[in-house]
Amino acid sequence: MIRKQKGELQWLEFELLQEFSHLKHALFLRHGGVSKGAFGSLNFGVMSGDDLASVAENKRRAMSIFPHVEAVSANQVHGATLHMVKGSYTSQEGCDALLTQEKNKALVIKYADCQAAIFFDPQKEILAHVHCGWRGNVQNIYGITIEAFRSLGSNPSDLLVCISPSLGPQRSEFVNFRTEFPSHFQEFQWKDTYFNLWEISRMQLTQAGILPAHIECAEICTYDNPSDYFSYRREKASGRHASFAVLC
Repeated sequence: MIRKQKGELQWLEFELLQEFSHLKHALFLRHGGVSKGAFGSLNFGVMSGDDLASVAENKRRAMSIFPHVEAVSANQVHGATLHMVKGSYTSQEGCDALLTQEKNKALVIKYADCQAAIFFDPQKEILAHVHCGWRGNVQNIYGITIEAFRSLGSNPSDLLVCISPSLGPQRSEFVNFRTEFPSHFQEFQWKDTYFNLWEISRMQLTQAGILPAHIECAEICTYDNPSDYFSYRREKASGRHASFAVLC
């Protein structure tokens, strides 16, 4: 991944998407905002317990990277519902994936430990942004997203998929995995009650037709890097990151 900075703002970009100058994206680190304490400093979570005026100012600062675009987000509920963004848009209840063919719609996913995944079809010019925690893996929201691309004429082998920093295998403990996970996830149980969610996601993507070379997973653990990342598992009172993706 590529680390960039403007003033105090810092963000990451995926190497796999660099050749597409009309696709702008940024995965913001926790620096450059105005939030305090556990939410310091670039928190985007309005339900996290932070001061709402601070969250609004953090969003304003992040949007300075994306002038003249409309920020589009959703009410994320760890489900598997996808919404097509067309024209005027307001947040949808129970939506964890956004897909668009329109320009200047910045699809925004908020997360702390979960995966924010950018899907892009450079042939059909279709963009999606997906929030996927372990519940999203169980419901296979990635497979559902790929089917939505198929319905628009995409070939999965053309898609590029990039996954944000998220909870790593060393920290992904699920003591109730026997009731929470499908049995085939046990292939990714690498120690006692610990699972590799990064590899589970890769498996679901490749099974749906994504080429391995078209997947970039950050493989940066949010829990183990507190200087740059919020982590709900590390600190229950935690901020939320935002990942932006927009066709210009």
